[in-house]
Amino acid sequence: MNYRKLGKTNFNISEISLGTWQVGGKWGSAFDNKTADELLNTAIDNGVNFIDTADVYENGLSETAVGRVVRSRSERIYVATKCGRHINPHVSDGYQPKVLQKFVEDSLKRMGLETLDLIQLHCPPTEVFYRPEIFELFDRLKEQGKILNLGVSVEKVEEALKAIEYSNVTTVQIIFNLFRQRPSQLFFSEARKKDIGIIARVPLASGLLTGLFDAKTTFDAQDHRNFNRNGDAFDKGETFSGIDYDLGLKAVQELKALFPETPNLAPIALQWILSFDDISCIIPGASKTSHVMSNLSVYDLPKLTPEKISAMNKIYEEYIKPSVHHLW
Repeated sequence: MNYRKLGKTNFNISEISLGTWQVGGKWGSAFDNKTADELLNTAIDNGVNFIDTADVYENGLSETAVGRVVRSRSERIYVATKCGRHINPHVSDGYQPKVLQKFVEDSLKRMGLETLDLIQLHCPPTEVFYRPEIFELFDRLKEQGKILNLGVSVEKVEEALKAIEYSNVTTVQIIFNLFRQRPSQLFFSEARKKDIGIIARVPLASGLLTGLFDAKTTFDAQDHRNFNRNGDAFDKGETFSGIDYDLGLKAVQELKALFPETPNLAPIALQWILSFDDISCIIPGASKTSHVMSNLSVYDLPKLTPEKISAMNKIYEEYIKPSVHHLW
């Protein structure tokens, strides 16, 4: 495992970390505590020391599992969670300091922790980024010892740019992968100026970039890759990075031709992200321990050559960029 600095938090974190949206099993299945514990312990056993969760993941069960495992380990594990998505309807007016403080306190209770290493606003409506009183709350929570750092998770580059105008924002979690490249062109350089940690989420475009899906692949009715392809439940960009599924498959076929001896493209896709020094860490999800090990196999492959990276970027330019680049 290699480690990178998480911006001005000064945390030294695993560059391949763990997202826990599906830590208790695959989307649509009941939460399995045994699966969650095995998966989290496997990640930590292999050098992962940064775990990202959220209060809405499995309605708090993900946080509970993360807290249980972290408390059982002797290693220093950095815990990041997110708040805000419980607000219903999910509109700016629902974001109030008292409401958010209660979310933070509830997360601490679920995880059995005294302090959160990182609390992140969970993809709030754009208007929230223009409300200083929301960001001021987290200074008070830091003074109270409930959090160490504030970050944001965003849908759009423009939201990320606005967020880092607040001096207490230390990290930005943003969708970034081979099929979502706009952040590297518009955001990374600005984040670098302010020593902002960048957490790359949805690194495999909801599994599309593994190369293991085809036109016959089916998804459970409760899996967002089934019900949210058009953004019916939440932002379309969260599912397959907003890419039309069939178009994405065509682009993936081109990737497979570039790497004919690598049937699972996941480590290739992760290595492409790690080629950007501005990235602090990647948080691929996993619903099986084999997924964790697949993600960590990035270190078993030869380093991508500039020629390979250029060829990968050309696939993005030809297949993906025209339909999504301007949207997020």
